[in-house]
Order: sequence, then C-alpha cells, then structure tokens
Amino acid sequence: MGKAVYIAEKPSVAQEFAKALKLNTKRKDGYLEADNAIVTWCVGHLVTMSYPEVYDEKYKRWALETLPFLPKEFKYEVIANVEKQFRIVSGILNRSDVDVIYVCTDSGREGEYIYRLVEQEAHVKGKVRRRVWIDSQTEEEIQRGIREAKDLSEYDNLSESAYLRAKEDYLIGINFSRLLTLSYG
Repeated sequence: MGKAVYIAEKPSVAQEFAKALKLNTKRKDGYLEADNAIVTWCVGHLVTMSYPEVYDEKYKRWALETLPFLPKEFKYEVIANVEKQFRIVSGILNRSDVDVIYVCTDSGREGEYIYRLVEQEAHVKGKVRRRVWIDSQTEEEIQRGIREAKDLSEYDNLSESAYLRAKEDYLIGINFSRLLTLSYG
C-alpha cells in the first residue's frame, strides 16, 4: 500500500492537517512527510493563464486591430515566483509510491480551481483522488472531512464553473483594459 498525499492551499492549513491526522512528520522543503503520508501545499495559486503575447508575439503591443483577443484554446503556465513549490508539489503528486491524493484546498470554487490547475500542469495520472470538504480547520472537522471525502469527479461541475469564471475574468480584463487604455489613454 502506497502513501496518501494531502494537498492544502496554504502551509498553515497543511500543518493543521498533519496535526489532526496525528502524523509523525519530518519537515522537508515544501512538504511534510511521514511513513504513510505526505502533506504539502500550494501557496495560493501556482498556475495562471498565459498572457496574450504567449499566444502570438503580435499581442505584446497593444493595438485596436488585435482586439478582441479570443483564443480558441487557453494556455496556462506556472507562476515564476512560486515555480519551486510547483515543482515540489508536481513531483510529489507524481511519485510512484503515492496511491491517493486528498484535495484539501479551500472548500469552494476558487480552492477547486487552484488544485485542478496544479493537477493539469503536473500531468497527474493514475491516482485515486478524493475531495476533502470542510467548514473549519478543527481537528474533528478535518478528520470528518477525510473520512467522508468523495471522489474528486463529484466536483467536476464545480471545477468547470471555476474554469469558466476564470476565463470570463481573463477575457474581460485583457480586452477592456486594452480597449480603454487605447481609447482614453
């Protein structure tokens, strides 16, 4: 039997999970590891949508003739200042001794989005994925959340909603910022 990974949104929350699980962990760079478990964290967002110039260099210069910017497929990238933590998390999620991943990011659309982007960019395959949904970070609530964790696929609609909202915010932000700046200086 392999290890379980518990991935939280922030280091402080990860420490609460390790404490609630009564894990005897050793602190590593970007995670805590015990004999049968690993607890790690994002640090908020590790992945973001790429800027328009990543799609085509012509978008680097703001011009009315390049608007609206409406990509057919969205591109994503690891955020430069948290790339080290992304590499750590990606490596953990893809370790051969890891069987199950407990997604412990914040309960809600944004927490779901944070994890799904990491999984997407880390190319995680072949792992059991469970979603921990809790209302507080008390020991009892964390233990209940893990006991009652559902298959991550049960949250696919929430994930799709998160992606859609992010795309909407991105397109409005990119297009209107450029349009207003070009039109009104």
